[in-house]
Amino acid sequence: MSIHEEIELQGCPFCGGAGLLEEENGWCWYVMCMDCGAQTAAEFRTPEERPEAARKAAYLWNIGKVVRADIGE
Repeated sequence: MSIHEEIELQGCPFCGGAGLLEEENGWCWYVMCMDCGAQTAAEFRTPEERPEAARKAAYLWNIGKVVRADIGE
């Protein structure tokens, strides 16, 4: 089972849009809203930490620990 199949993301805490879980250049996982751009992330340092970082990024997203830059910020 892939990490994407294992993790369930709730809607964006700002706008309710769909979240997308992605890996960033082998050092972190992030979740980003496909509608408003809100996001959260969790880093990892070793391949063994990689799955837990993906779960942590999803957990932070699901509990609403996200940031969003509005236009002009």
